[in-house]
Amino acid sequence: MSIQLLSDNELIHLYINGNETALSVLVKRHKRRIYSYIYLITRNKSLTEDVFQDTFFKVIQTLKKGKYNEEGKFLPWILRIAKNLIIDHFRKTKKMPSISYVINDEGEETTIFDIIPDVNNQSGNIEEQTQLKKDIRSIVNELPIEQKEVVIMRTYYDMSFKEIALMTNVSINTSLGRMRYALINLKKMLEERNIESFVA
Repeated sequence: MSIQLLSDNELIHLYINGNETALSVLVKRHKRRIYSYIYLITRNKSLTEDVFQDTFFKVIQTLKKGKYNEEGKFLPWILRIAKNLIIDHFRKTKKMPSISYVINDEGEETTIFDIIPDVNNQSGNIEEQTQLKKDIRSIVNELPIEQKEVVIMRTYYDMSFKEIALMTNVSINTSLGRMRYALINLKKMLEERNIESFVA
């Protein structure tokens, strides 16, 4: 049987037993999805390349130490590694990628600014309008990483909640819940900072 036809776990066993080609097949098989997953969160090509390389470095370390758990699927496992590396990076730099979209209560994609009706009519001063938009973006960037992650996947890649659930290794209901809580938290922060006239 061709090595290309082997399952992920079979390839992992081969690699652990010294077959370097097996890892190359695994990387090629999943590279696009892993790279896209990292990029949709970081929105930075250079950072994506770094995280991608660091992810496989961690994978190699884990496999050679015999710590890979075969009960889990390979792709969700490696995506969790990538996700943790991204979180670590943003914690160190104390910044998160900007995002300006959410899903409204009807499940429709909308911009953050739609939560505040007529944002451009709140003031005749262009500087004040610009500042207001910056304030809102700042608030969105304070959302918990899990909520931000779902928003980014849904917005930038137009992924379904089923796809998001698979990529993040949670249930569809959890993905939906995270989106809902993102909206709730956003509206709460808007209230606390006296940015009024948002949709209840």
